[in-house]
Amino acid sequence: MRSSFRLSRIALLFLFVTALAARASAQARVFGTVVDETGKAIKAATVTAENPNLGQTFTASTDDKGRFTMIGLRPGEWRIIASAPGYLPEAGQVQLRSGNANPALTIAIRRNGVGIGPLGSMSAKDLQTQLAAADALFNQKRWDEAVTAYRALLVKAPSISAINLQIAAAYRGKGDYDAAIAAYRDLLRVDPDSEKAKVGVGIANTEKGDMRAAEAALTQAAESPTAGRESYYSLGDLKFRNGDIAEAMKWFQKATDADPSWGKPLYKLGLGAIKQGDKAAAANFMTRVIAVDPASPEAGLAKTEIDQLNK
Repeated sequence: MRSSFRLSRIALLFLFVTALAARASAQARVFGTVVDETGKAIKAATVTAENPNLGQTFTASTDDKGRFTMIGLRPGEWRIIASAPGYLPEAGQVQLRSGNANPALTIAIRRNGVGIGPLGSMSAKDLQTQLAAADALFNQKRWDEAVTAYRALLVKAPSISAINLQIAAAYRGKGDYDAAIAAYRDLLRVDPDSEKAKVGVGIANTEKGDMRAAEAALTQAAESPTAGRESYYSLGDLKFRNGDIAEAMKWFQKATDADPSWGKPLYKLGLGAIKQGDKAAAANFMTRVIAVDPASPEAGLAKTEIDQLNK
């Protein structure tokens, strides 16, 4: 039976090449123009795209017409910060989709003294410094101090409401799930489409042990018109742990469709296929995990599963 599930070198090469093509098509492109408060293009402005969940940062400079382009980003939610000497920085969240479907951004930044921008009186450098200090407290599991530091940032830059995600994560680390849910809802009041906050409510309820509330929150998130890969995966994961494999597979497939380069839902699809007794499908899913997301923890787990399938 060993040979029936062992892929030939040619098949592996084909899957690898196909996966590279799929990965390229799954990348996102963001572009736009940086202007001043009068609409005049700003040359040599710095535009930064940050995704803390992926640990990735991209930077570009504007040309003489104020234009910038960044390619190779993963689909998902990114923080975009534009700054230039003599101007107040502007920051905001954008949801990027794969390919060239993302609309052009126009980012207006104002001169110092014109008014208070989204970062309040803080410079982008000060924001990064204080955020790094708060993150250090978080990483040391000094939960209460981290919450205090994050809330101090919110006071100075109230428009950076995504900091509530870190506040909620700190409360979850502490085991105060009601406070975590409240922090997620604080963000949803100002950003009703925040997928991470919607999913966070569901996960916090799961950790709290309130499975009915968890399923209701995650179902609502996954069925939202603005749902993305995190919502689909999280609902699938809950269904999987509850033993509803067929329903879980449906949501894992939607997560994969939303981001073909993400290994987590593919790995869970492989586990689901094993539970359903379909070893051939399981081997295919596990091979795809390794091809599209080779640096992920799931890739290592997938290799182990393939070894088991080949026995």
